[in-house]
Parts: sequence; structure tokens; C-alpha cells
Amino acid sequence: MKIIFTIQHPAHVHLFRNSIRQLSENGNDVFIIVRKKEINTELLELYDINHTVVADEPSSMFHLPFVQLQYEKALIRAVRRIDPDVLVAMGEPAITHAAAATDAKSLVFTDTEHATLQNALCFPFADRIYTPECYDDNIGSKQVRYPGYHELAYLHPNRFEPDPSILSEANVERDERFAILRLVSWDAVHDIGDGGFSDIVDVVKALEATGTTVRITSEAELPASIRDRKVSVPPHRIHDLMAFADLFVGESATMAAESAVLGTPAVYVSSSQLGYIDELEHQYGLLFTYSGADRHERGLDKAISILERNDSEQWKRRRERLLADKVDTTNVIVNAVQEVA
Repeated sequence: MKIIFTIQHPAHVHLFRNSIRQLSENGNDVFIIVRKKEINTELLELYDINHTVVADEPSSMFHLPFVQLQYEKALIRAVRRIDPDVLVAMGEPAITHAAAATDAKSLVFTDTEHATLQNALCFPFADRIYTPECYDDNIGSKQVRYPGYHELAYLHPNRFEPDPSILSEANVERDERFAILRLVSWDAVHDIGDGGFSDIVDVVKALEATGTTVRITSEAELPASIRDRKVSVPPHRIHDLMAFADLFVGESATMAAESAVLGTPAVYVSSSQLGYIDELEHQYGLLFTYSGADRHERGLDKAISILERNDSEQWKRRRERLLADKVDTTNVIVNAVQEVA
């Protein structure tokens, strides 16, 4: 088979990298088409995945539509040249439009209900749309639900074993209690109107008052007083660090979910709602969401209570129950591609 995967975000690299490798090893011709965003090309290089960049990162939200148009034109040209059997992407309209130029099938994976504009442009033209079972919306006959999460495509025990050497790289001792604090820039289209913590310095001070070391990963510039807490580890190794953390606190839904499936309790502070986040909270008790005007105070209170209780066995048991219920999502992706052959 000839298969095209498209990458528009670092999260797409993680979602698809094991599937890309497995499908290639099975003798298929796999092509990776990229619109540059943040560290997605750096991750592809670190994972030794050959790829073609056809559009650069937009300089502003105003510039985004022009870059997307450039990307879609380049993708259509690539599809006509390669003549693929299947195009695969995460929530991306472009592959559904490009597939119409050939007899290729378009397979879309998504877990983001509130990406309403993107979904409206994508879903009507997709051949199949794959969502976790907990996805809140009913998309119709094209929808295929599976018992998993995007994060289990790369963090399932079949695919990932954390490396403790990351602790020394992050300047954390083996027996030291530490928390990861994640801050986002809120500049994605589906982030408009969303928000997280109101005072980051307050969060760091409160967490450190419990005797916990704080390591920060941030898309935004940090205040000078906490800049020395910013962690500097290779981007493909952040999951190793998350696996050994005692707590994740942050504004990123993806990283909150990643921490939860690794068995690290996650406090997610944001005004957005997502089906997989709700399930990780209400069914498995590995994640705690705080939204609304008082999300800063309530989220911080929960984070402090988790650190003070310090019950690692509880989180281990909850993770084991989750893994018993869920599948390796890479197998879902590979099977989906093979089924349309």
C-alpha cells in the first residue's frame, strides 16, 4: 500500500509515530507530509522519521489561513504524484479534500469536540472518523468508536517504558518529590476564549510550600522570579519525566491525559471540556478538572491535597484498572489502515 500521514502539530507525531514505523516494517510505502508547527519537525527527526515539509509555521493567527492554503495546495500536488491508497490525519480537513483528487480513502482520528470549525470542514468529506468511545458527539455512520485514547498510541506499556536517567537531566533526585507544571500559550484556534491559571507565581509558591520541587514546561514566557524552574530536557523525553513525577498540574489537556495514563495524578485547569478528560476523571479518578471563574483556587487546593496525601499505590491501582479496560491505540490505527486495503 501507499499511505500518507500528515502532521500539523507535535501531538500528531506521537499519535502516529509507532503506526508509521509498523506499517513501514510491514512493507508499505509510507509518506509523511508536514506543516511546520512548534517542535513537530524536531520530533520527527529525533524519531528518525523521513518527512517532507510543505509549509512553514504561521507568524500570526491572521497569517494562518494563508499558510493552510499553501499547505493544502502542496498536499494535493503530493497526492497526485504519489497516488496513495490511504491518507491518515488527526482532525485535519486537508486530507479529506486531497483524497477527493484520487481514489484514496481518508481516515481521520480525533478526540477534540470543541474544535468546531475544524470538525465542520473535515467530517462531511472524511471516509471514516475514529474517536475514543468517550467522545461526546455522535458524528454519524462514518464514526468508529474504540476503547482507548490517543495517548495510548505511544504511552501504552506495549510501546513505552520510562527511563529513570531523565531525572538527572532534570536535576531531580531519585527520592525527591516533584511536580510538573505545564503552561500553554492559548493561541490555537480551538483555544479562543479558553484560559487557565490567573497567577503562575502563586501556583509555584504554593506547590513549593509543601516541600515539592517544581519543574515547569511552558509555551509562554515565564516571569523572571520562576524562570529557573523551567525544565530543559529533550522534547521526546518529557514523557519519561512525567512518568516519575508525583503530580502534573497544568493547562494542557494532552499532557494532563498523558500523565493520567502513566499513573501520575493530573490537575487540569482550563475552561474547556473534553470527553476523554471527563472519563479519566469520573471513571478512573486519575485526573481532576477545574474550570469556571474560581478554577485557579480550586485547582491549586486539589494539587496541594494530592501532594500532602502522597498515596502512590492509589494511583498505581487506578492506572491498572484503566489499562485493563483500554487497548493499544497504535493497533487501532494500523488495523484501520489495513482494513481499507
